[in-house]
Amino acid sequence: MKLTKLLYKPLAVLMGWAFAVASVAAADLTPMGAEKAGSSDGLVPAWDGGLSKAPAGFDSKKGYADPFAGEKPSFTITAANMAQYKDKLSAGQMEMLKRFPDYKMNVYASHRTAAYPQSLYDAVKSEAGKVTLGDGGNSVKGLVHSTVPFPEPKSGVEVIWNHVMRYRGNSLERYSATFPVQANGNFTPVTITENLLLASSTSNPEPNRLFSYMGLITGPSSVAGEDLLVIEPIDQVKESRQAWLYNPGQRRVMRAPDIAYDSPGQGADGLRTTDDYDGFNGAPDRYDWKLVGKKEMFIAYNNYRLTSKSEKYAEIIKPGHMNQDMVRYEPHRVWVVEATLKPGKRHVYSRRTFYVDEDSWQVAHTDAYDGRGELWRVHEVDAVQYYDVPTLWLACEVEYDLQSRRYVVGGLTSQEKPMRFNIKLESGFFTADNLRRLSN
Repeated sequence: MKLTKLLYKPLAVLMGWAFAVASVAAADLTPMGAEKAGSSDGLVPAWDGGLSKAPAGFDSKKGYADPFAGEKPSFTITAANMAQYKDKLSAGQMEMLKRFPDYKMNVYASHRTAAYPQSLYDAVKSEAGKVTLGDGGNSVKGLVHSTVPFPEPKSGVEVIWNHVMRYRGNSLERYSATFPVQANGNFTPVTITENLLLASSTSNPEPNRLFSYMGLITGPSSVAGEDLLVIEPIDQVKESRQAWLYNPGQRRVMRAPDIAYDSPGQGADGLRTTDDYDGFNGAPDRYDWKLVGKKEMFIAYNNYRLTSKSEKYAEIIKPGHMNQDMVRYEPHRVWVVEATLKPGKRHVYSRRTFYVDEDSWQVAHTDAYDGRGELWRVHEVDAVQYYDVPTLWLACEVEYDLQSRRYVVGGLTSQEKPMRFNIKLESGFFTADNLRRLSN
């Protein structure tokens, strides 16, 4: 069934599906553990290998060419018609539609573009079933090369580990801008240069290492030089995250043990927590994780327009919310995971609902609730397939604060230098001494 026919389906059919933890034979799964087959309603197509080759003439300096540029929305969801689609929307998406009269979701035909290197597929296959949870779910045991420890997850925390450990290239260098946006639409971009190295890509990784990260803020002048280094363990209860900050006023590198969990995120003006970055990061130990099941949902996918070097930030950032004409939504299957704060643990979010893309294990959307149990923040990750790597990662991520009516967009690259994947990085790059050198 074509997506355009959705408008003509009886409402009872639209409402008819329910959550279900899929029980699918391994032969019917993709190399990453997703269902190969399309959905029964025809909205989600079968996976055919994804998008793993760059088009002829590809030049990263010009941005990523959009293979679906000629497509038009099949329909648009607004506050007026959202009840018709509520089973494929999150509570946060519906709240955004209610609160902002001009907020909308343009829904396009679905393309399952997620694809990865064959070497990753081989590693997932060879290690499937051999990896177990350790330390009460706070670590994984038996993982060597795969970045998908649980291709057939049986619990919510296994889904979250798949997200936390997922492949984003062996290494990368990203030049991007973050926009804390005030209620009236005013913003000052915070530019940042980031380097990431996955421990699984190194020849001899240290024990209990997930990745190394360096984030250098380059502007504006008021915050330039507030730089961050993170050495990320796998089990952060056994060994806490190692973090250092460079303070440009004191010209000193200092240990930063509080850069974790719900401490304010770098360059975000208090609009997101540290563990909000990249959909979710860090230790899972403060929450109980419940696997609700799998469902179809409209999520931001194949957002090549947001990476285009021809787009200007002033056209993307608008009062109240992003320019929704630039955001592409598609129906995809997602794993739904409820995170509830454990008794005696502290976090500004008492509950979080995560929607995780089945093809990539990337968190696609999160609804976060405050200590009173009220919906507080709506976090959307706008995905794109970087076909030259190949890997699926974000074009940007946006977090709406419903209480302050402000929001923050992170990771926009359209007016920055091209992002580079699989660059030569050594673990020696990620040291406090190098942080000091790069910050001066």
